[in-house]
Amino acid sequence: QVQLVESGGGLVQAGGSLRLSCAASGTIFRINVMGWYRQAPGKQRELVAYISTGGTTAYADSVKGRSTISKDNPNTVYLQMSSLKPEDTAVYYCSVQQLGRSYWGQGTQVTVSS
Repeated sequence: QVQLVESGGGLVQAGGSLRLSCAASGTIFRINVMGWYRQAPGKQRELVAYISTGGTTAYADSVKGRSTISKDNPNTVYLQMSSLKPEDTAVYYCSVQQLGRSYWGQGTQVTVSS
């Protein structure tokens, strides 16, 4: 079992920045991919960015150029977001894949005011 705890969300003005953190604990061996998803009210959950064990990254077009995903050690992943827009408002979830199974955090709210 893997437990994920996100932090770093909050209220920020448009154009501002936030850094989200996600710490994994428990049985964290052989985590293949760590990523961030978000879900806005009335919308489906969508992938924001992910980073593989080898450091390969990918981003949704909506955040490309404004966000950076990174990790340190095998169990902490970050999402640095800048030039935030009101449409970035959502609950952001950390997720990891381990041995074919996905684990999710409880989510952290990001609200961007115009």
